[in-house]
Amino acid sequence: MISKPQKGFTLLELMITVAIIAIIAAIAYPSYQEQVRETRRSNAQADLLELVSFMERYYGENFSYVGAVLPFNNSPQQGNSFYNISFTAVPTASAYTIQAAPTGGQLADRCGTMTINQNNQRTPANGCW
Repeated sequence: MISKPQKGFTLLELMITVAIIAIIAAIAYPSYQEQVRETRRSNAQADLLELVSFMERYYGENFSYVGAVLPFNNSPQQGNSFYNISFTAVPTASAYTIQAAPTGGQLADRCGTMTINQNNQRTPANGCW
């Protein structure tokens, strides 16, 4: 009697495939997470710059920053919030500082809280802007 060749995978072949997929996932997932954090950070930076423009328009109309109220307090402006945006102190007649503090899924971001002031001074300056 002639036996037919078996079709399919052996357990060893299957385990090698699973190991390769696990190694690729272990490398790719952290990179993906960092890319997501960078995208969220870029969005928050754009929102901070939008608020700087708002503050400068406010100053142009009132010749003071006193009484300014931010038009939004979260970044992104719609959907899940990953940054809380606020004044670090009440704006004075000639100065303000706006901060974006990470929250939720963004807490692991290496840059942490970002700030910008009326002189366009930004923190942290270690490649985060």
